[in-house]
Amino acid sequence: MASTAPARCTGVIHIKKTFFRHLLILLLGALSSISHAGNGSRFLATGAVTTLDGTAGGGIVPMAVLAGYSDREQQGGSAFVSRTKTDDYSLVAYGAAWNWRNRIELSIARQTLDLSTLDQKLSLGHDTFQQTVYGAKARIAGDVLYTRIPQLSIGIQHRRQHDFDIPSLVGARDDTDTEVYLSATKVFLAALAGRNVIVNGAVRSTRANQAGLIGFGGDLRATQTVVAEGSLGVFLNRHLLLGGEYRQMPDNLSFARQDDWKDIFIAWFPDRQWSVTAAHVDLGSIATLTDQRGWYLSVEGTF
Repeated sequence: MASTAPARCTGVIHIKKTFFRHLLILLLGALSSISHAGNGSRFLATGAVTTLDGTAGGGIVPMAVLAGYSDREQQGGSAFVSRTKTDDYSLVAYGAAWNWRNRIELSIARQTLDLSTLDQKLSLGHDTFQQTVYGAKARIAGDVLYTRIPQLSIGIQHRRQHDFDIPSLVGARDDTDTEVYLSATKVFLAALAGRNVIVNGAVRSTRANQAGLIGFGGDLRATQTVVAEGSLGVFLNRHLLLGGEYRQMPDNLSFARQDDWKDIFIAWFPDRQWSVTAAHVDLGSIATLTDQRGWYLSVEGTF
């Protein structure tokens, strides 16, 4: 019997080449715009940090703000790498985003989920799942600081899961899907004991299983579900932000329930070029393994 390994290997190489080509395009576009953006004119931390999906926000919830510090007539961007480690899983994500005139954000992220514990338990023959997330976000109204109404943005994320054999066996319907979300973000100055407070909310139309890492749709529900997401943070000073996030998840698969995600985080902004975010995460049950709690660490560079 002919082996299919060479064909599979060729496919993986092609996927990686495609991802890195898109990542390079975003990075070159952002780097070529440094002379136009400089350090930007927006306040420190108003570009937020980067989510697992590559867009500006917290760790797991997008915000209406756009990546970096670009303002009118400016361009810029950001690049990030993060790692999440729970009792039985680890997730590495990295990517980049480009901001055009604080109006449009384009992003790309690659995620790799290590499920070696699940592989040992169930003899899957597969110890990682990978996903690429392509994103676009547009600011449609308001400003996070300067208007009475919050900043409003609409976003779209196209997700492609690259290891669909196992998800299809447990009931996932598709290896690709496109989500739409609407987010609203506002900073309230001196709102809590003289400290600035950031409030963010979003609604998303999705059918992703574990954010798409286990495919899309399932035997319980194949169609889109509207879910709510939110985050709240308090600036301890101009460099430190303490807060939490909550992200609802649809429950599409009968073989394992999907719990909502939540975290408590602290983000450090030493200057406009760098930020570091650490968090305690609670991801609930993931693919039959319960109580997945652990830590998250992300480093972002802005240019």
